[in-house]
Amino acid sequence: MAKKLLLSALPGRLAICRLGPDERVPGWVFSTPFCSITRTNEELSLIVPEERVSPSWKVDKGWCYFKVLGRVDLSLTGVLASLSVPLAQARVSIFVISTHDTDYLLVRGRDFDRAREVLAEHGHRFNP
Repeated sequence: MAKKLLLSALPGRLAICRLGPDERVPGWVFSTPFCSITRTNEELSLIVPEERVSPSWKVDKGWCYFKVLGRVDLSLTGVLASLSVPLAQARVSIFVISTHDTDYLLVRGRDFDRAREVLAEHGHRFNP
């Protein structure tokens, strides 16, 4: 299991959006403080600030998020398990975004305080 992690709660709410696989990424996405773009043969997924979404998109709004602070070495194992297992046991749904340097853990706004509590109970710390 990975060492206990230091997390930071980030401001704002995100939306998880599904567009068609051939749709274009709107230019404004690249100027947001946080976004994630994933294209597959089946879909284009965007995670963007919820106030920016188009009414024509399939959208799930209201996600809050934590950032794992510090660089997470790609050879380190158990990082996501140390976060996801306790939350799954507490029945808190998550959506994870991994980058080269770190991970972001999205939880529904209604579960945010509970998620923070559960993670703290399992030894993770939070940057104030």
